[in-house]
Amino acid sequence: MPLAPDDRKNDRTAVLWCNLGSPDAPTAAAVRPYLADFLGDPRVVEIPRALWALILHGIILRTRPAKSAAKYASIWLPEGSPLKVWTQKQATLLAGWLGERGHRVTVRDAMRYANPSIASRLDALQAEGATRVLVLQAYPQYSATTTASVIDAVNAWSRRQRRVPEFRFVNQYHDDPAYIEALAQGIEKHWKTEGRGELLVMSFHGIPARNIALGDPYEAQCLETARLLAARLGLASTQYRTTFQSRFGRAKWLEPYTEPTLRELGARGVKHVDVVCPGFPADCLETLEEIAMEGREAFLHAGGERFGYIPCLNDSPAWITALTGIAERHLVGWPTRQDTTTP
Repeated sequence: MPLAPDDRKNDRTAVLWCNLGSPDAPTAAAVRPYLADFLGDPRVVEIPRALWALILHGIILRTRPAKSAAKYASIWLPEGSPLKVWTQKQATLLAGWLGERGHRVTVRDAMRYANPSIASRLDALQAEGATRVLVLQAYPQYSATTTASVIDAVNAWSRRQRRVPEFRFVNQYHDDPAYIEALAQGIEKHWKTEGRGELLVMSFHGIPARNIALGDPYEAQCLETARLLAARLGLASTQYRTTFQSRFGRAKWLEPYTEPTLRELGARGVKHVDVVCPGFPADCLETLEEIAMEGREAFLHAGGERFGYIPCLNDSPAWITALTGIAERHLVGWPTRQDTTTP
């Protein structure tokens, strides 16, 4: 259906900044539906649905929510989940920076699982007159478990609409020079204030090794990010390690695993190690609890003496600059300039 004349004057371009999600509260009651949604996604766990449903609802959702809730409670902020707080702030800053560059664009944050959901945000954007939506994700490295799952959610929403907006998707930016520069500046800032460790560990979220065999480019993109970051920092191959964290279940995941690597480093005499998580644009449970707490404990218990956790990109100006540049490149051709008039 063509736009009516009044629609043409008010149609809008929007950017949907998507992250994974977080429970609404650090309680077992809030964690349970979040985990059910997350672990129930066939993009996340690729085993026969009937078998997985028995495991998920018969075992995992009976025991894991309370354990996970305690971990969330250890990193919860007064404003709420760190991941939600940072993602919302990034969306606000992105809107401001795009506006300063002359773009008339609405920016909203959304979560693949929990709230605010992708569907609810798209409903609101459509009600506000958005006819073009750029879906930008907090996943620098593409994976079917994350990137494609967001696309699935957008498509599921679209199937229920009579009038579907025009969509564009940013699938990856693992080698974006400004993204690499933002990571490097964060590391250098840490080194300047906290001292430089003997070794830099770059820890990425893991996925099952089987996914790579099936064609997922995630591992290659993580390794390329690590290589580019090491080159920017002037690191020799002996001065950094690339590892993968957050293994779930018994299947083989991408290796080497982060925590065993930290234990091995401490046991062989490395006294001071720094850890950065380049694949996480916002601090969250996996960085603040799994790395900054559990990883630290593993390294120190094995014989290490100093553990430096380097915060995620969060709201650093270099990162917002990079994010703005990525958005601008993918908005090209859409009438976003404030002085643009539509005939």
